[in-house]
Amino acid sequence: MSKKNIQDCIRDNLDSYFHDLRGAEPNAVYDMVVNAVERPMLEVVMLRADGNQSKAAEWLGINRNTLRRKLLEHKLIK
Repeated sequence: MSKKNIQDCIRDNLDSYFHDLRGAEPNAVYDMVVNAVERPMLEVVMLRADGNQSKAAEWLGINRNTLRRKLLEHKLIK
């Protein structure tokens, strides 16, 4: 198992992203990172919570209605 924490993984990937731009100006980095992280986070938490939205929302520290909206946005539920 990796000894790196999630912040270090994100930092390393962002460093690579900026390096790969080769001086080009980035655009909407915040939205890019949030979208890249949010969907897999929701997938894993929902899987671990056995699809229980109330439990998943509690684990995430968000309101169940907010979780449902995010699941719909990411097309993880219909």
